[in-house]
Amino acid sequence: MLEIVGVEDVAALFADVPSALRERAGLDLAPGLSEIEVRRQLETLASRNTAATQHCFMGAGAYPHFIPAVVDQILQRAEFYSAYTPYQPEVSQGTLQAIFEFQTLVAMLLGMEVANASMYDGASATAEAVLMALRMRNKRPRVLLSRGLHPQYRETIRTYATGAGSFELVEIPFDSSGRTDLAWLKNHLDDQVAAVVLGYPNFFGVIEDLGAAAELAHANDSVVISATTEAAALGLLKPPGQQGVDIAVAEGQSLGIPMSYGGPGVGLFATRNELVRMMPGRLVGEAYDGAGRRGYVLTLATREQHIRREKATSNICTNQGLMALALTVHVSLLGKNGIRRLAVANTTAAHDVAHRLAGKGWIAPFSAPFFNEVVLRRDDAAAKWQAARAKGILAGIALERWYPDLRDCLLLCVTEVHSAAAIDALTEELA
Repeated sequence: MLEIVGVEDVAALFADVPSALRERAGLDLAPGLSEIEVRRQLETLASRNTAATQHCFMGAGAYPHFIPAVVDQILQRAEFYSAYTPYQPEVSQGTLQAIFEFQTLVAMLLGMEVANASMYDGASATAEAVLMALRMRNKRPRVLLSRGLHPQYRETIRTYATGAGSFELVEIPFDSSGRTDLAWLKNHLDDQVAAVVLGYPNFFGVIEDLGAAAELAHANDSVVISATTEAAALGLLKPPGQQGVDIAVAEGQSLGIPMSYGGPGVGLFATRNELVRMMPGRLVGEAYDGAGRRGYVLTLATREQHIRREKATSNICTNQGLMALALTVHVSLLGKNGIRRLAVANTTAAHDVAHRLAGKGWIAPFSAPFFNEVVLRRDDAAAKWQAARAKGILAGIALERWYPDLRDCLLLCVTEVHSAAAIDALTEELA
């Protein structure tokens, strides 16, 4: 192989890497271990982990929810957990049908006409939505991002922007209600703005007025994108598609996927029928043969690097098939009424905590309605957080990390997995 490539030795393959880096890249590998020794080593490492408990009230993009045991039982079937992209439909009918059902549920949740076979996660789905909007408005170089959109989603979009050509990202401020400042948006919409991106709910748990934002953007012929980090909210809120949104994306982790140190997730992506050929990823469709028998096929696969390569619509390599299946099973078990009850339980619990802390020195800086996350401020918030941590309670996250103007603010998340005793412990400690 070296002879064919035209080099003398393996080291020559890495000649382009600076020598200072090559010198530091050596691997000091210890001798191999037996299987029993490896097990002991892993058990020693695992024993150092601190297990999260129901006293964890952190959200901010990854949410603790109850997952029925049947979800994992179905995922563990060999035909699912080992399946890859179904290029051959004649031997992949089960996988294709599962993806088709997933697409159907996503379209229903987001209130859109068509959904793809999933993306990596909510952040990359949002970035792909921005790229799609730029394809739709290819003479407009500017994208407006709500500052209320998840900070890591905004950072992911910036990362994609560095390799996608020159376009400008401008942040829309939020107002005193915690919502995107629509007056600012109206004054900054012009013929250079390709798209407007809002969270729904946003990073603060606040429910944005998507309809009003969409009306303003559409008057300027700009594309409207909504990004939902907490998919359970879709069981209660009016779907983005019914509010004039052009592209609706979401993170599906809340529905059937454990938090697992922040991953994996599954990106939900939906749009309108007339935009389907602009949509990234792939689409599974229902078809019938000459005898009228139903089957499932890859109807669209806009990736096509093997043919179009750099001209492909998207570089996503595969859908999150296993995670998409987990969401499909969980949502099917919940049903229409179950997912609404789940959403009501979440928002009720969060409002209860906010109400109980309101009379204990905590102030809600935002006035808009919220779902299962709420921002609360108190002068000694950092000290209160540390005191709660010492008692084994993770009392949300400090917002100052991403929002210096929200110093002394905590973002608290409450879901159905938090027991009454855990909520009592939280409120008593913070009060």
